Amino acid sequence: MTGDRVARVWTLVGLESGGAEVSLAHVCAAAVAALGVDGAGVTVMVSPTVRETAHSTDAVSADLEELQLTFGQGPCVDTFANGPVLAEDLRAPEYAARWPAFTPAALGCGAGAVFALPLQVGAIRLGVLDLYRVRPGGLSDFELADALVFADTAGMLLLDAAAGISPGNAELAWQRKDRAAGQAVVHQATGMVLAQLGVSAEVAFARLRAYAYAHDRRLGAVARDVVDRRIRFTPEPAADDPR
Repeated sequence: MTGDRVARVWTLVGLESGGAEVSLAHVCAAAVAALGVDGAGVTVMVSPTVRETAHSTDAVSADLEELQLTFGQGPCVDTFANGPVLAEDLRAPEYAARWPAFTPAALGCGAGAVFALPLQVGAIRLGVLDLYRVRPGGLSDFELADALVFADTAGMLLLDAAAGISPGNAELAWQRKDRAAGQAVVHQATGMVLAQLGVSAEVAFARLRAYAYAHDRRLGAVARDVVDRRIRFTPEPAADDPR
């Protein structure tokens, strides 16, 4: 990437911030405006199974992040492991085969194309920038080059935040009240399942996600039922247990 492109992207982000401290919200909003996409989301990832949405620009992008968390599959998951994923038309059979649970759900929530780009600073992988379009269609070479710079910019902000340098917070009010709270509930529910089953946090989260998938429900809704004690997990009987 050229210095001119980096400078131009930072200028766009700065204009979006209006002089305020730059945040992930400003990076995502600038990316949506510059790349001709309909929404963007940033997911912070420690591993393919340990991740959390840091920001989403609208309800559809938030749904896409949650769907991938629920199903454990999708562009975000593949990108963290293997690099950029550019799904230009989710109606194509290859994507139904690649992500059999995520693809129909993503189409159902209004996404026609999804582009996932890694947030990486040197050898450090931090997460993924997801972009979506309502209508199918790919990114041009110029747009893709810009998208990679937006991803690098988001990665630097996350790295600053990890180092204690606050990037600010311009999240939308509905996100603070609903989406962020929902993620906190998932963490709380995972802890409760961990205690109920006597398993690791990763196994507890997998059981929670499997329940959501098996009952065709959102992960956040299942987590809320666990926290409110409407759902309780019990250990599975051993294979030789007659019960």
